[in-house]
Amino acid sequence: MKTNRTFAAMITFALAISGMEAQQVDYSVVSVQEEAGIDFMKITSASDYVCMPQVRRSRNSIDWLTNRILAVTGDGQSIAYLSFRNGTTNIFIKELARQGSSAQRTNRSNVIDFSFSPDGKSLCFSETRADNNQIFTTDAKNGYTCRQITSGAMDYSPVYSPDMKRIFFSRLDSRGASIWSYDMANNYLSSYSAGINPCPVKGSSALIITRTNNGGQGEIWKINYDTGSEECLVADAKKSFTSPAVSPDGNWIVFVGSSMLRAPGIEYPNTDLYAVRTDGTALTQLTYHAADDLSPVWSADGKYIYFISQRGDSNGAANIWRMTFNY
Repeated sequence: MKTNRTFAAMITFALAISGMEAQQVDYSVVSVQEEAGIDFMKITSASDYVCMPQVRRSRNSIDWLTNRILAVTGDGQSIAYLSFRNGTTNIFIKELARQGSSAQRTNRSNVIDFSFSPDGKSLCFSETRADNNQIFTTDAKNGYTCRQITSGAMDYSPVYSPDMKRIFFSRLDSRGASIWSYDMANNYLSSYSAGINPCPVKGSSALIITRTNNGGQGEIWKINYDTGSEECLVADAKKSFTSPAVSPDGNWIVFVGSSMLRAPGIEYPNTDLYAVRTDGTALTQLTYHAADDLSPVWSADGKYIYFISQRGDSNGAANIWRMTFNY
């Protein structure tokens, strides 16, 4: 198995198409030299039909789906993911130790993202129906009887609050994307702030979110939904950042960021994983592979990060990978 090269050696140019050069990536490589010291393990196989978030490239820019489509179960023993089978997209769960077949947990048509409750007993997810995205909850073990909690809007990225009293989510309307919550006890909906990808910080009234600046680049922000305070943690005029996930100990945030792979005669816009402390210090790029690394989540003990990537597959098929977090 090919394991360690520089990213420059992985990218070759194909024929020019309509005056534009198209890049071809050697996806069979598992890791590159810039990732030395990180151990990578493939968790899934082709028979798991893991959904890959959509990525769109132009010559000098890149855009990708930021929704939460991976989650570790409450007991830390399994990982849930979206899989496209028989014309439908649903949540499947795979045991991490066995790495055998996966069990289906929802029986819907087009689930687009999801998360577990902190106690691991429930799932919340959003599903596309006609022109709307609607949010549902269901039992994490059975997953077939669902309770609908929003309707008639474009709602996505649902996540439980640490005390399980609310579900935070993003809503898209004519004014843009904003953060909302649904009160589980009284069915109230509340709007908080502009942004997407809400991620609660345990033990506080804070959310880590993504916001888009005037230049169209994603930034990582911390907002307090009780006090209204806001703080930008990560921003770069030439890069975009999305999909934050807070470590179990609350000290780190892992997220997706854009990058430009450069070598003589080569420029290739890419997505990689980054980490930063929750106070905005120690920003670090974690991955450098020419494949797309997306949708990161933490293991229950915070020692590993799971993510979706085409790395390590000669056909460029998406799989779930596990990497060590050495910080």
